[in-house]
Amino acid sequence: MNNQANMALRTDNIIVVGSGVAGLICALAFAPRRVTLITKTNGLASGSSNLAKGGIAAAIGPDDSPSSHASDTLQAGAGLSDPERALELAEDGIESLHTLVRKGVPFDRAPDGTLELAREAAHTCARVVHAGGDSTGEVLISALTKMVYATPSIEVLENTFGYDLVVNEGQVDGLITVDSDHGWVFRQSSLVVLATGGIGMLWWQTTNPAESTGDGLAIAARAGAKLRDLEFMQFHPTALAVAGEGARLPLLTEALRGAGALLLDETGHRFMADEHPDAELAPRDVVARAIQRRTASGQDVFLDLRPVFANGQAALFPQAMDVASEAGFDPAMQPLPVVPAAHYHMGGVLVDRNGRTSVNGLWACGEVASTGIHGANRLASNSLLEGLVYAQKVAEDVCGQSVRKRPAARRKPLLPPVISAPGLAELDVTLDTVRRSMSELVGISRSAHGLDTALSMLADIDLKFHQTRRPLADVETHEAFVRCSEVRNVVLVARLVTLAALRREESRGAHYRIDYPGSHRAWKHHQEMTINGLYEYERTAVFHAAAS
Repeated sequence: MNNQANMALRTDNIIVVGSGVAGLICALAFAPRRVTLITKTNGLASGSSNLAKGGIAAAIGPDDSPSSHASDTLQAGAGLSDPERALELAEDGIESLHTLVRKGVPFDRAPDGTLELAREAAHTCARVVHAGGDSTGEVLISALTKMVYATPSIEVLENTFGYDLVVNEGQVDGLITVDSDHGWVFRQSSLVVLATGGIGMLWWQTTNPAESTGDGLAIAARAGAKLRDLEFMQFHPTALAVAGEGARLPLLTEALRGAGALLLDETGHRFMADEHPDAELAPRDVVARAIQRRTASGQDVFLDLRPVFANGQAALFPQAMDVASEAGFDPAMQPLPVVPAAHYHMGGVLVDRNGRTSVNGLWACGEVASTGIHGANRLASNSLLEGLVYAQKVAEDVCGQSVRKRPAARRKPLLPPVISAPGLAELDVTLDTVRRSMSELVGISRSAHGLDTALSMLADIDLKFHQTRRPLADVETHEAFVRCSEVRNVVLVARLVTLAALRREESRGAHYRIDYPGSHRAWKHHQEMTINGLYEYERTAVFHAAAS
């Protein structure tokens, strides 16, 4: 049977996968060159960018400077942030912010008309610009989405899943996609940008939306791209602890703590003053571990917003107040229960200063990329900034490339076999098993025993998951296909992250090993890996297990 007959062929100039801040900015920056913007969701307003409660860090205050911003970035990065790139981000970020202002993004203003600046954890001064109080992401994505739809050179493809890259002799030749209207499509292009966001859905408790399943990281890995620092996952300290079976937890922005909110244990004691000189404004990993130690022992932890009301700043956080109210709390009268939750991935696909990956024709920007800026622990509100700056860098670099000439006789790739479980229910069970195990064994606190256990379990899940292969025509719905493909990606990325965590035998930034509680100079370096390294490790591990 010739599976090629079931795959449509399209030719695209430039393909951008992902519709967060990095993807939207990148697509806009290509104009007037034609670009195809692909998103697996029903609409562009999706992903973590749309949910961002914090703002955009930029050294625009009278007592601030790019060097100061870069210094704070390096301090938070725990020795692994690249000094040159951190300074470059701080410098270029100022113009990126001003560009958004000129385009009419309605950032919050002080009474004198200047941009209002807030201070967040690990920043030495107020330099975070917000929009709509704690609705920065929603306001920003809404504005960018309108710009995208108003740009004739951008073709938007919604409900379109990027399945895998086609790479020939080290060069990207295109992207295989699936959509509900056309099924399999081979989109031929030698210029592909991944801006697919993060991996938060690998963990049971996360602030990320359901679509954050590590698709771009998995796609790049299967294409042979180099990956870096996958062990560094930032857990936001203060997600609202609401009931729900694996659903996204509402984030209570750390700007609340910058405005005076306090962390209390169940006795009402303000414990962060005992943990770090900066108390509630300590780096996120410090705050998250302090909370996790208490919740792991069965204690409740609360974020007290009453000081924010007392100093008259509650109106600056409308979303936090709405979220608390919807969950049945009155933040003006009672502290809110909080837990740490998987939030932002510092690691990702290794890229250079222009966003190029190790695969010719493939770029990456935003959370899916590892630029070397965030190091072992991202500085608050540097994520949207990095998305803005690197999306522009990628667009400029791609525009300088010539489209590779292709042979006149085009050959479509073979239709991939779909790895499919019997139905959505079984897929959900598999996903839930992975997420619960990752939270338990590859969460805020890790150990060799737990990581070994996780790797063994994940390898077993992967083996069972690949035992059933069915063609697309036999998969009942597009939803089932997407869910199946997401689980395929989650399992792969979970294995990669767990192996990286096992290999880093120290504690640094967001990576904490209870069996290696200190940081070591010998480990003050990045950790690179490829999918072949994972396969080699698993083959060796299985061999030793069989021998024993």
